[in-house]
Amino acid sequence: MAVQIQATAMGWQMYDAARAQGASIAEGAFMLGLVGLAQFLPLLVLSLFGGQAADRYNRRLILTACIVAKAAIMFGLAIAANAPPAIIIPVIFTAAISAGMINAFMPPAASALLPMLLPRAELPQGIAWSSLAFQSSLVVGPAIGGLLYGAGAPVPYSVAFVLLVISAVLMFVLKPPAQEPVKDARTVGMIMEGLRYVWANKIVLGAISLDLVVVLLAGAVALLPVFARDILHAGPGELGVLRSAMGVGAASVALWLAVAPLRRRVGLWMFGSTIVFGLMTIVFGLSEYLWLTAAALAIAGGVDMISVYVRQSLIQLATPDPMRGRVAAVSFVFISASNEFGDFEAGVMARIFGPVMAVTLGGVAAVMASAWWMRLFPALAKADGFETLPPEAQSAVELTKEAEKS
Repeated sequence: MAVQIQATAMGWQMYDAARAQGASIAEGAFMLGLVGLAQFLPLLVLSLFGGQAADRYNRRLILTACIVAKAAIMFGLAIAANAPPAIIIPVIFTAAISAGMINAFMPPAASALLPMLLPRAELPQGIAWSSLAFQSSLVVGPAIGGLLYGAGAPVPYSVAFVLLVISAVLMFVLKPPAQEPVKDARTVGMIMEGLRYVWANKIVLGAISLDLVVVLLAGAVALLPVFARDILHAGPGELGVLRSAMGVGAASVALWLAVAPLRRRVGLWMFGSTIVFGLMTIVFGLSEYLWLTAAALAIAGGVDMISVYVRQSLIQLATPDPMRGRVAAVSFVFISASNEFGDFEAGVMARIFGPVMAVTLGGVAAVMASAWWMRLFPALAKADGFETLPPEAQSAVELTKEAEKS
């Protein structure tokens, strides 16, 4: 909830400050893209170290420390929120860089902690419930963020600070089972072992890279302030609605998956979802009506939830526990490349072609990339169930286990 409130407030404040300094619509969109780049670059550099830390040290304590650090960022943003544009712009960039550094360590630890809390047979359903919790915050958080921003710029950051403090306390008192120790824990060696495992396991490699190319090409969340203000002629409240729309679709599908999880043809479900995601991005780019834009975003969020559910279940079940932090780190580098760097790419494309053409072309490219990935990774497209791994995936798991024993 705190992260969604923060993202809504930061996006609107950055775009508003850029426009107040005389930036054009395209230049303001480019500034939003630069915020995404500022979050991605430190994550790119540090994420593999975060992955080996999650396998090497206490995952619960890593998560607690990361949440406390994010709370400190919210406290700083709340203090500086009423500063003039010349000051608030560098403050937001500093916050984005700091958040990127924290995100190098937080997601690998969180992803590796989840399988420790659930029996293996219940993990896909657990991933769906976990996603439902996240998507519920994605529904409510942006709407609350937009409303709170209307009460004054410091308000959403202050509320996010309080929520993060509560989160840190809840994480600290969590009592997971003992973590399996890693033998021969050398930083560089552990990182290289994780990279070799991902490369050898084509199910993991295909699933991770599919998310990269589709969201990198079709992701346009960073441009929502542009569409809300200057295309749909709406305000921060409507921006919160648009940001929540994807969460509404995703939460609805997550609830369905939690109650009735997928069992068969999971590969085709995933590829079909990414194709529909690209098509809805095209509708979003061309729409001039708030209701149509919100509907397209809701459908895109729903099918993206299916893709995330299948992808994460396949990756988690194909990865042994001592390797999960490093595999999660590689996965999150790809996810962040598609999200934060995708925001930068969207800003650059909007600067060159304008926001409407940039989003539309991205949707077309995502559809084409999904079809191509089905040819590049046929085993992933043919995956029938989560526990039925192809021979190359099984051999990668066995090789990793043998390496751990030796």
